[in-house]
Amino acid sequence: MRCTIFVLLLLTIRPATAQQRTYCNPMDISYRYNFEQLNEGVSYRSGADPVLISHKNEYYLFVTIQGGWWHSKDMVNWQYVVPDKWPMEDMCAPAALSVRDTLYLFQSTFEQRPIFISTEPEKGKLTFFNRWLPRLPKDIGPWDPALFHDDDTDKWYMYWGSSNVYPIFGAELDKSRNLTYAGNNPAEAYKAMFWLDPYKHGWERFGPNHSDPFKPFVEGAWMTKYKDKYYLQYGAPGTEYNVYGNGTYVGKGPLGPFEYAPYNPIAYKPGGFATGCGHGNTFQDNYGNYWNTGTTWIGVNWPMERRIVMNPAGFDKDDQLFVSTRFGDFPHYLATKKGQTPDELFTGWMLLNYKKPAVASSTLATAPTDTVTADCVADENPRTFWVAGQNRRGETLTTDLGAECDIRAVQVDYFDYKLAIFNSDSTVYTQFKILTSPDNKRWETVADLTNQPKKDHACAFVEIPLRADGKPVRARYVRYEHVYTAGKHLSINAFRVFGVGLGNPPATPAMTAKRQQDQRNADLIWKKVPGSMGYNIRWGIAPDKLYQTYQFWGDAPNQFELRALNVGVPYYFAIEAFNENGVSGLSGVVSAN
Repeated sequence: MRCTIFVLLLLTIRPATAQQRTYCNPMDISYRYNFEQLNEGVSYRSGADPVLISHKNEYYLFVTIQGGWWHSKDMVNWQYVVPDKWPMEDMCAPAALSVRDTLYLFQSTFEQRPIFISTEPEKGKLTFFNRWLPRLPKDIGPWDPALFHDDDTDKWYMYWGSSNVYPIFGAELDKSRNLTYAGNNPAEAYKAMFWLDPYKHGWERFGPNHSDPFKPFVEGAWMTKYKDKYYLQYGAPGTEYNVYGNGTYVGKGPLGPFEYAPYNPIAYKPGGFATGCGHGNTFQDNYGNYWNTGTTWIGVNWPMERRIVMNPAGFDKDDQLFVSTRFGDFPHYLATKKGQTPDELFTGWMLLNYKKPAVASSTLATAPTDTVTADCVADENPRTFWVAGQNRRGETLTTDLGAECDIRAVQVDYFDYKLAIFNSDSTVYTQFKILTSPDNKRWETVADLTNQPKKDHACAFVEIPLRADGKPVRARYVRYEHVYTAGKHLSINAFRVFGVGLGNPPATPAMTAKRQQDQRNADLIWKKVPGSMGYNIRWGIAPDKLYQTYQFWGDAPNQFELRALNVGVPYYFAIEAFNENGVSGLSGVVSAN
């Protein structure tokens, strides 16, 4: 009898900590409170315009106006680094590059500013590489810069641009003169690489779903060299919309001439929870796999309230650069070897609580126009949120999955509701516990952030350890138990539970696609299938290149005008359905030419 009890205890005990091997967008970093709107009294965390690079086989992430950067050895656990010296002001949309043993860092500017270098960025050590990059003509920049070193020629280049008037620019830099512009006249050292062309490129049109006639913005240059081809990337059409994406031109030389890639955009995520993925960079991890970073938008407290995303990328057999955003804000594995595909890196852990019942221990009494109730945390909208009655230890948020499921991870996204924090000091951190229950009576703690070093997890992602017998935690109810956040209010805009249900995936749906007379648009119609939570429309320029994804929830209409196509390019479409239990097969491919 004693042996039986002991075995049962072993089967239920999980290790206090386990090595997390997954991540989920938005990225779980300690987004800093932004002093930028101090005069307006608007308090919010934010992060945008990321550059993520591998340097000496470790990772560094640089983000707009963060007072420092992040360092990681595994792309899961990020430590914030405060530099020992900083430029004349905090960096907007910085450029970062690793060449041999040195990391180079440069800020967006319209003035004369230095390039910094570091051989110990993990310690925050910075020194001047040059004192002043010469001033360019008025309004030219360099804003949103990118540094590029061509390993084959040992030549240096810079690209930049952030405007709905000017193009993306490029210039060679002279290493023998401390990376100043090549030539004797800086005003003549740069040249235009390309402009946006929204009349031919549907995805470059401004506004939600490309519906606004306002002139779009080009920004966020980045250069990647692959098999002697140069992929000059850019963000468009504007950070504050769900269609913010990355595109590329391709050339045979670092300064062109460049040709528009017909498969653009390369990174595009207009549907789901974390919409938009523009203005980032493409990098390789330590195994040689490609990734693409970008910016997703919240925009409640301030138009520039944003977060960071990262998606698997790569080059196919035809050297086509692609970025996979299929289930882009669901959990993914980090690569452990070279050549892992996006499908391999997707965990298959589905969202278990979309619009499922949620109950809070308390809710703040607000004006009738404010909706801050618990159900807001399960609607997959980052711009709706719950606010607790008080910011005190022990407040809870409980979601009912409707049936028992295997619980694999949770994401808790905090919202800055009417706070007065303008500096991420030592008081700014988040702590909570996650509990599960089969019956809403017997509760078990499956994650506890009070056992970890204090850190601000604005988009906390916690992988739930397996039980000692190697099986997942199985439960119907999942609870957030509050311990600590800074500020007057506790507010959460998403409590997302991931895992696998015990039922069957939905059947495979069918769809039609018809190109409009305006070839930038296509009308999509699909037949809903029973038991589906949502649908992924997948498309591309060939039946075997369906790299683009638009996610729709099952309670949305079953027809849509897609306005992201390129004139003169044939397209192919397919659809898949998903629910808590998994993903259907992919439908037959249909053309829209």
